[in-house]
Amino acid sequence: MFRKVLIANRGEIALRVARACRELHVRTVAVHSTADRDSAVVRFADEAVQIGPPAPTKSYLNAAAILAAAQQTNADAIHPGYGFLSESPDFADACESLGITLIGPPADVMAKLGDKTSARAVMSEAGLPLLPGSLDPLGPDQARTLAGQIGFPVIIKAAAGGGGRGMQVVHDPDRFVDDYRRTQAAAQMLFGDSRVYVEKYLEVARHVEIQVLCDNQGRAIHLGERDCTVQRRHQKLIEETPAPRLPEGLAEQMGQAAVAGALAAGYIGAGTFEFLVAPDGSHYFMEVNCRIQVEHPVTEAVTGVDLVQEQIRIAAGNPLTLTQDDIRPRGVAIECRINAEDPRAGFAPSPGLIEQFIPAGGPFVRVDTHVYAGYTVPPNYDSLLAKLIVWAPERDQAIARMQRALAEFQISGPRIRTTNSFLFTVLAHPRFQTATHSTSLVEEILDSEAVPVRETG
Repeated sequence: MFRKVLIANRGEIALRVARACRELHVRTVAVHSTADRDSAVVRFADEAVQIGPPAPTKSYLNAAAILAAAQQTNADAIHPGYGFLSESPDFADACESLGITLIGPPADVMAKLGDKTSARAVMSEAGLPLLPGSLDPLGPDQARTLAGQIGFPVIIKAAAGGGGRGMQVVHDPDRFVDDYRRTQAAAQMLFGDSRVYVEKYLEVARHVEIQVLCDNQGRAIHLGERDCTVQRRHQKLIEETPAPRLPEGLAEQMGQAAVAGALAAGYIGAGTFEFLVAPDGSHYFMEVNCRIQVEHPVTEAVTGVDLVQEQIRIAAGNPLTLTQDDIRPRGVAIECRINAEDPRAGFAPSPGLIEQFIPAGGPFVRVDTHVYAGYTVPPNYDSLLAKLIVWAPERDQAIARMQRALAEFQISGPRIRTTNSFLFTVLAHPRFQTATHSTSLVEEILDSEAVPVRETG
């Protein structure tokens, strides 16, 4: 096992990793920007190192500063969390060159799966179903021809993209070339890589993902599925497991496909295979996330497996002690992401001082957060304030428990607004209640009614 892990992240995931390490009796180092000097993980970790100013490029994306902090503190491993450098093959290579273990898949696997076109090719070879589209980046004219062949609407995606960014849905063939060039420009700006590809767009679909664990001895298991259908602009808002109303046997079929894909790619660690599911039950591989997911707590809630601790054990060279037969999910878990955003202003970020913070509690309620009363939410980073997770034996009970928990949850300040009220609206929507919703639900709600405001959020 590692002696000391440096946590190359911030916010709730940094604190989550620090807690996992403490239970494993592993010392921790928190790195932080000047904007995060008062963050909870800085207080919780065994050591802390300031690595730069607020701008992510000068702090949490500054690989040299992070590696220097690891060497300075004699950390023998780095946990990258999610976002920032968590899926950077270059960072993984740099860690290896210094003899520091990056808690994640090897650099070559990360590069192969991080490139969406390369990942599609690998999974096609492994037998996973793909949406019609290109396996290689195409120029605008070639891509327009392919789009006409597979039929509109199509979606243009950045080959190096992720996190719901760098993509554009195209319905009108006459707009394709302009949208293609705009997506190229966005991909270059966001990822430093202008390559894009095209695939068929499903207008009515569910977003279902499979959690896998793979050790370095060729063993792999899946831990069931998560439904991430409730999204705004391809950003997830609510996640649940099991995925409701899937055709019988489909979840296990996708789980087996994900394991086959992971083994074909030589994957090591915790990873997530994402699929789109059509109303007729047909399903299509989308991408692999080579890291821990924001929504991992719902899987933990139904399986009892600490995914972050498993990540750390695998990275330390330990074989999986779990078998597929050990994974027996129980009940239903739902997660809501509470963001510092104003639903009445197009979900614009609303950073500022938190004066009151009262998290939800009660039976089978979990809150993963880094904020507290007196904490100032900086404007420089993702707006996630907290993840609220509930468990119950049945889905209707889990929804009712989440509604109760949201009503209890209070975060307020002079400028702070949250998505609490909007999440409550989604949970109460008949299509969510009956699990007949698709990825378009949020847009339909926004188009059909004013966003409500509740004093609890």
